[in-house]
Amino acid sequence: MLIDPEKKILDFLSKQKSSVTLRKILTGIGSKDRVGIKLIIRKLEKRGNIEKSHGKKYFLSGKLAPVGIIEIIEIDEFGDLIAKPCNWKYQIPYPKIIIKFNKQRKSFNSILKYGDTILARLSLVSENTYNASVIKKLEQSKKSVIGIYEKTPNGGLLKPTDKKFRYEYTVTSDGQNGAKSGDLVLGEITSQKKFGKNIALISKIFNFNKAFKNQQPFSNIALHENEIPFTFNDTILEQVNNLGNFSNKLREDLRNIPLITIDDHDAKDFDDAVFAEPWKHEENSNGWHIIVAIADVAWYVREGMELDQEAFDRGNSVYFPDMVVPMLPEKLSNDLCSLKPNEDRPCLAVHIWIDGNGNMIEFKFIRGLMRSFARLNYQQVQMVIEGKADIKISKFSKDAIEPLFLAYKALCKAKNDRNPLDLELPEKRIILNNDGKISDVIQRPRYDSHKLIEEFMITANVAAATELEKKSKKFLYRIHAEPPAKNLESLRSFLKSLGYTLSKGQVLAPLNFNQILKKSKNSDVYEAITQMILRSQSQAVYSAENIGHFGLSLRRYCHFTSPIRRYSDLIVHRALISANSLGEGGFSKEDLDIESIAEHTSIAERRASKAERQSTDRFAAAYLSDKIGENFQGKVNGIAKFGLFISLDKIGIDGLIPIRSLSDDFYKFDERRMLLKGSRKGVTFSLGMCVKVKIKESNPISGTLLLELVDTYHRSKSPERRP
Repeated sequence: MLIDPEKKILDFLSKQKSSVTLRKILTGIGSKDRVGIKLIIRKLEKRGNIEKSHGKKYFLSGKLAPVGIIEIIEIDEFGDLIAKPCNWKYQIPYPKIIIKFNKQRKSFNSILKYGDTILARLSLVSENTYNASVIKKLEQSKKSVIGIYEKTPNGGLLKPTDKKFRYEYTVTSDGQNGAKSGDLVLGEITSQKKFGKNIALISKIFNFNKAFKNQQPFSNIALHENEIPFTFNDTILEQVNNLGNFSNKLREDLRNIPLITIDDHDAKDFDDAVFAEPWKHEENSNGWHIIVAIADVAWYVREGMELDQEAFDRGNSVYFPDMVVPMLPEKLSNDLCSLKPNEDRPCLAVHIWIDGNGNMIEFKFIRGLMRSFARLNYQQVQMVIEGKADIKISKFSKDAIEPLFLAYKALCKAKNDRNPLDLELPEKRIILNNDGKISDVIQRPRYDSHKLIEEFMITANVAAATELEKKSKKFLYRIHAEPPAKNLESLRSFLKSLGYTLSKGQVLAPLNFNQILKKSKNSDVYEAITQMILRSQSQAVYSAENIGHFGLSLRRYCHFTSPIRRYSDLIVHRALISANSLGEGGFSKEDLDIESIAEHTSIAERRASKAERQSTDRFAAAYLSDKIGENFQGKVNGIAKFGLFISLDKIGIDGLIPIRSLSDDFYKFDERRMLLKGSRKGVTFSLGMCVKVKIKESNPISGTLLLELVDTYHRSKSPERRP
């Protein structure tokens, strides 16, 4: 019995996992009649039985092309992202698409979320199920919105948490789906009009009460908006609970050395300890022997463990004003890997010998067993340095703290020689009361004890990068590129308007920026210049390739000192263990995809920074929400075509004066000189200008703060307009 060639073609295409060429169809059905089969294919295509993709390949209608646009619709019980094809035109149910992250594109795991549309490469794995490999994420208008649901006398209301949403959404009685007033919810936008009601249907209620007990929802909003994991599943917790004791094999005993930890007074995890003692470098030259000991996280967190995959997915710990979302479970971060005083702990340590000018002469990495002699905070160490310590702390001074400070002074000589970028960036700290509300905003003090620890850590990081480079091991560099040319042109124009010159036509170094900062130190524009130099810089990232660290003026650099809170450091620890044959916990294979890990950890770092900033903005807006109409002093710290960004004095909170509220003139934005200038009266707003503003609107849900200009301390006017 002869089989119909149409049926042959359709049967053959139904078994293919991707689209195929005419040649493959001919081979598959056992025909040499190229012209005749081509005519039948055209007939089937015209009838709608088959379709043609790019490259003159054919696939069965109802099956997906090898490359297509898909939309993420859910996350299944295994944590996989599930998608559907966009513009599905068939009457049959659309196929299930599972997004798979191969090694080269693993970083997309951090940035893809519900509602995203992506271009993907598709392959059939079983009947009506496809795997998708991400090519790129596509920009689109949002179809869903995260917000706070509120019950009002006029019905339900969804207030978006993202400040990009300009409108609130009405929630009808049949669209509440069990949401209660105050719930953080996901809403599906069913109607969005320029005029008239914007309507949303609540599709999900985020229940975070089991994870955190904080009173305010601001950090939880940031977690959900940025898709940051914040709970550990039972399998991971069981893995941690079953972790065995560490081995002393191949460990150097450091328990008699007075290593101490120095952290903030409210720190709970202590992952680095330091020690210094005099060292006779040469006959007439004194140097220092330094030890930097870091918690041996690699002993506990091994490749292949679900715990390791979870740490990779998180990338780093996230620090909010009211809580910490750790990279590792608390038993590890606050106990087994925390260098608590008077308790034996495994560590990975580096012995470093420097000369009297702070130059590194030699170093050696070891796996150690240590016992911290003391847990001190920065304030206590600073009091010792200033000779104001109490009796309790003074007992550590001679053996532990004084040698550290003298070694630090030597390291400062080497630091001054290389002249890293010296930006004074005040760090604000939010103080919360027992109700989870802001009671104060303070500027974190900058002690010599902070700088001491920074220099010790930088020195250890340089040693780690040098060691791994020397041993030809794959690891994550921490790189910082030179400022982009476009940024430098803007900076030069801005500095020129203030009477400062940034050299052109030569290779720039941090020294060039430091000279300008030094000249402007006592001027009114110092803060503005600092901000503009900061904005001109590239962003530091992780990389498999080394280009150096511009800001630190270092040829090679990596992160070694915080494996409890950064996955990048754990990678460096494993590389050091493998490079120096220090026992278990190193890399199990050499074909490590460092490029993929570098991309992912860089994305996770930016994700965490964004979430931390959003949470802080919301706490700040809540702090000012009961101060509507009050006046504050501030400075212009940013200028855009849509308005002025103002940093409020003392509390350091930023707000916006919309350009539409400056109704006394028509203002134009001069991007090159960073000015907002009135076209009629010549009134000019510039960076650093002191202003008095009124709190006009404060929205804690979106973290927005709108200000109104009351007065300026100095307004620049053109000479012909001066009264």
